[in-house]
Amino acid sequence: MPESTQSPLRHLLLNRITIFTLSIIRRGGSTLEISSIDIHNSMSRYQKADLSQVKLVSIENRLSKVSSEEWGSPFEPGDEFTSFIDSLPDILAAHDLRRIAENWTKAIRLGKPVILMMGGHVVKVGLGPLIYDLLEHRLINGVAMNSAAAIHDVESVLFGETSEDVAAAITDGSFGMSKETGEFINQAVSEGYASDDSDLGFGEALGNKLLTSSQGKERCSIIEACVRIGTPITVHVAIGADIVHQQPSMSGEATGELSFRDFRLLSQELQDLGSGGVVLNFGSAVILPEVFLKALTVARNLGADAFDFTTANFDMIRHYRPRVNVVARPTQDGGEGFDIAGHHEIMFPLLAAMVKARMRRMIVDSRT
Repeated sequence: MPESTQSPLRHLLLNRITIFTLSIIRRGGSTLEISSIDIHNSMSRYQKADLSQVKLVSIENRLSKVSSEEWGSPFEPGDEFTSFIDSLPDILAAHDLRRIAENWTKAIRLGKPVILMMGGHVVKVGLGPLIYDLLEHRLINGVAMNSAAAIHDVESVLFGETSEDVAAAITDGSFGMSKETGEFINQAVSEGYASDDSDLGFGEALGNKLLTSSQGKERCSIIEACVRIGTPITVHVAIGADIVHQQPSMSGEATGELSFRDFRLLSQELQDLGSGGVVLNFGSAVILPEVFLKALTVARNLGADAFDFTTANFDMIRHYRPRVNVVARPTQDGGEGFDIAGHHEIMFPLLAAMVKARMRRMIVDSRT
């Protein structure tokens, strides 16, 4: 292409490329030594901080968050469980677990509420017998659960099995259609609603039916134990969220009314929470955190001094509602809130054992 026909932009680019190429050829053609000197002697345009002028301090005057007194120690097989607890580091979650166990045992000693709020997964992973044991030893004096937990408790005690394989049953529409489960729970609620006791709630009605049932007497039921020993048990239902709601035996009127009565019962329980009570939330990410916050504001609205208590949330992952509605907001005007991540089948047995060990130590110390 003749030079006269080239565009100005093309002409400029060609000239720049030529100049750049020639520049390389010229430098390379001169001496490599000159080129290397130019590279070696190039100076940075940015100024650097002079670390030789920094002021140092002694570690003796520094504020440190961890000291050797807080370190863990090896646990030797054959030692008492209390030795295992003492061997844990007094740092982060281990510190919090100790603190929760301490506040829990103190609440029992003071006669304050220790209320366990729970989702269905807690029962599904086999923790029913442990909760039953704590109820029998009067180390829990209030239980609040969602409807899923009630379903798993009923199935576990009556049939010795629970936790349907959803993926295997959802395709043909048979998921949640277990006749015996729906009829037992829905009939208990309908019978409770039809009874002369206008204060009978969902948890108590279901517990009464479990007490009179001839099935599952060899197995542990959380709900049955609560009713038998006189511990308040409340069931908080989100209608449409559970398998018993899709069966013909379901009564929305009865379910809604009895669950509402349980909300009023929980609101009453929380009036005694102040100055040392404990509320634990295991595995409920939405229902119980929301119910707890509303029941607490009812208690305070009615004049209860429901402040300065302990809350603790336990779940496999951290969720917004438990963190805010269980841990943070209820204790923002006094008290302690803890949020611990971990599997229920590990964390609950560990915490329960820590509480029982502390109670035993308190009894031994009181005798000496």
